[in-house]
Amino acid sequence: MRSRVIMVLAVMAVLLGAGLLVPAAYARLSDSGGVGGGAAELVPAPAPTEPPAPTLAAGPVSVNFKGEFFGWALMDRETDKIAGSKNMASTSSTESMLKAWIVSDYLRQLGDKEPTAALKKAASTAIRDSDDSGANKVFAAAGGTYRPEPNGQPDPVIQRAIKICGLTDTKRGNVPSYEGWWSFTRMSPRDAVRLGDCIADGRAAGPKWTRWVLDEMAKVRGSVTQQQARSGGGKWGIVDGLPAEIRAQGPVSIKNGWTALAYDGNWHVNCLAVTDKWSLAVMLRYPQSQKLTYGAKVCAGVATQLVTPQPGAALKVPQQPVGKL
Repeated sequence: MRSRVIMVLAVMAVLLGAGLLVPAAYARLSDSGGVGGGAAELVPAPAPTEPPAPTLAAGPVSVNFKGEFFGWALMDRETDKIAGSKNMASTSSTESMLKAWIVSDYLRQLGDKEPTAALKKAASTAIRDSDDSGANKVFAAAGGTYRPEPNGQPDPVIQRAIKICGLTDTKRGNVPSYEGWWSFTRMSPRDAVRLGDCIADGRAAGPKWTRWVLDEMAKVRGSVTQQQARSGGGKWGIVDGLPAEIRAQGPVSIKNGWTALAYDGNWHVNCLAVTDKWSLAVMLRYPQSQKLTYGAKVCAGVATQLVTPQPGAALKVPQQPVGKL
């Protein structure tokens, strides 16, 4: 009887010992990182990150353009680097795009003084409505002249733009019938983005007036179909090519220029836009049969292609695995 009891107790001890050994062994295998490849190594899932805010960045631009001149340039205002088309140093007439500089040049010379009510209104309409009469009044008040300068130099207002903004390609127009006109100042796309940067960083209008100029540029009004011979309809182009996410980041200050010129039968169209991050210019010459809306769409198309990241890009990024076997 005693031997039977001893045997039962021995069997129970063996079974109990085996039960204690199994979880201990499993724990050792788990701690070893899967010895023999039998266990999965679990790693924490990466924390989700916010996609970068869209902006404009240098990249390829493809435009099916039919005309005499197409050039563009983009300045990253945080690095001062300029990228653009191969011909971004070539020039075309500025037209009304230059009005933003004319107003800035006049206001900078005032310093802390206020302009007369009439000149302040002229400065505002010169930008908001691209009004020629207002621009001419401000140009004269800034010391501008329509007479040809010696040695083919542009007048003092334009010379100051070259000096203050570090322009390298800007020069006086070379068409005799337009000699001395500020609108026929020839500028390259890369100089145009330098001009936009110069207006935005305060060199052009000075500390008192810079914000006023940028605000006026952000309040340009009138669609492409509302433009007239000497005033109105300048809100189109680059701004139309920007997604809502970029426009929501802050004001986009713009100044377009456009004239159908008889001497060459072309539209001369320029688009300039600047924010605290970038400055973009597109400059065009193309047959008048294409209408102004054609140039507006080309400017918008360039801006759209430079948006980074492109809409939907986040959906194409492969997901990282949360563990490995």
